[in-house]
Amino acid sequence: MGFGLVLAASFAPALNAQQVPAQSAAKSKTANLPVDKHDITGAWEGTAGNTLKTRGELTDWGKQRYAANKPFNGAAKNIVPVEQSNDPFVKCDPMGFPRSVFFETRGIEFDPLPKKMLELFQYQKIWREIWMDGRQLPKNVGGSDVNAPDPRWYGYSIGHWADDTTFVADTVGMDERTWLDALGDPHSVQLKTEERYRRADHDDLELIVHIDDPVAYVKPFDTKQVFKWNPKGEVDEQMCVPSEAQAYFDIIAGPAGKKK
Repeated sequence: MGFGLVLAASFAPALNAQQVPAQSAAKSKTANLPVDKHDITGAWEGTAGNTLKTRGELTDWGKQRYAANKPFNGAAKNIVPVEQSNDPFVKCDPMGFPRSVFFETRGIEFDPLPKKMLELFQYQKIWREIWMDGRQLPKNVGGSDVNAPDPRWYGYSIGHWADDTTFVADTVGMDERTWLDALGDPHSVQLKTEERYRRADHDDLELIVHIDDPVAYVKPFDTKQVFKWNPKGEVDEQMCVPSEAQAYFDIIAGPAGKKK
């Protein structure tokens, strides 16, 4: 799927909301199958919606960053036509984390390796390394020290099993050019997240993301997502291709904006 269709899909949360219950109903027959809850291996489908289920109270810095963001999608008060948006998504820039796990119905996949867990994202075919070899998270990411690590689009992550049912991933060092969601909720490089994945049954993978960013938000907050088991074990390709994005703006978005 190319940029035009991906962008069009991002305008249709209502359509996605209609599709997901049908998918869930079809899979409910397998929900009670035996399952090892210490195993989240495989492909999972996201559920409808492209915003945080819970949004934190912004600091003054966060309010300034939020005011500067110009979303084109969702229920934001400051929504603009797509050709005027500075959403990194419309330029095919990396989605970043944690926005990537709240991006509509896009899928994810987990593949455990001896020393790390790989999390694969359907959109842009991105992979993320969650290390499980005992290493510590880097400190002072983005700091002024010459040896300070650089921020990354998807940050630095380490993981562990908290118990037989909960996989925990801690992440720091996310590049602050990314947004938390389609509404333009910002974050700073000081953002720390904790993900807790719990397989409720055969078909349902529940996720709680703890967001802690003292620069952008008054206090930490939690937000949730649910993924549905993908029996095919594979996800469709969804790419944002810069040449297709430019063609979309030249042929469709630009002329439409001028008419308005």
